[in-house]
Amino acid sequence: MTSKQNATPGEKGGTRRLAEKVSEQIEKDIIDGGWRVGSVLGSETELIERYGVSRAVFREAVRLVEHQQMAAMRRGPGGGLVVTEPDPGVVRNAARVYLRHAEVNRQQLMQARTALEVAGIALAAENLTESGIVRLKEALESERELIEQGFTRGHARNLHRVIAELAGNPAITLFVEVLAQLDQDIVQREWDAESAGGEHRDAARESHEAHEAIVAALVAGDAPLGQHRMRRHLQAIAALLRPEA
Repeated sequence: MTSKQNATPGEKGGTRRLAEKVSEQIEKDIIDGGWRVGSVLGSETELIERYGVSRAVFREAVRLVEHQQMAAMRRGPGGGLVVTEPDPGVVRNAARVYLRHAEVNRQQLMQARTALEVAGIALAAENLTESGIVRLKEALESERELIEQGFTRGHARNLHRVIAELAGNPAITLFVEVLAQLDQDIVQREWDAESAGGEHRDAARESHEAHEAIVAALVAGDAPLGQHRMRRHLQAIAALLRPEA
C-alpha cells in the first residue's frame, strides 16, 4: 500500500473493509519476519505511512490484529505495534463455541477424533523419547489417583493431550484438545442428566485400563497396535452415550 486510502464516507463498512486489508498485510509482515515475539513493527506514524491509510483505518486494523492476538500497540517511548504470541486457549475455546453453534453431532465428533488421534499415535511412536515415556507414565499415574479419589470427569483428557503433544504436530495437538474437551462436555451433560453412580466410576476405570494398554503399545514401539487400541478406546467412549445424544 502506497497512496493513502480512506473509506468513502457514503460507503457502508468502508473503514472496516480497508482495516481488514491492512490487518491482513500486518499478518503477512509478521509471518515474513519470522513471527519474532516482542519485536516492534513500527510506530503508529510509521505504519500509517507504510500502509497508506488514515489514522482511523489503521487503528481499526490494530484492533483486529489485537483481537487475533498477532500484535498489540504499546504506548510511550520505544513503543509501537509489538508482535505477540497467540494464546492457544483462546483458539480452542473459539473452536468449541463454533462447533457447538454448528451443532456437530456425536458421530461427526468421533470421526474427527479418530482420524486425528490414530494419526497422532503413529507420530508419537515415531518420535517417542525417554522423557516422553516419563510424561506418559506420569499422566497415567495422575489419572489413576484422580479415579481413586472419585473423580469421573476431566481425568481422561490429559493423556490424550500428552500423546498429541508427543506427536510433534501442533495442528494435531490443538484440534485433539478441542475435540476431546467438546466430547467430555457432551458426556458430562449426559451424565449430569442421570443419577451419578457406580456406572460412571466403572467407565472411568475402563478408560484408564484402555489408556494403560495404549501407552504400553507406544512404549513397545508398536504403532499399529497402539492405533488399534486407540480406535477401540474411542469406540468405547462413543458407546457411553445414548444413540440420540
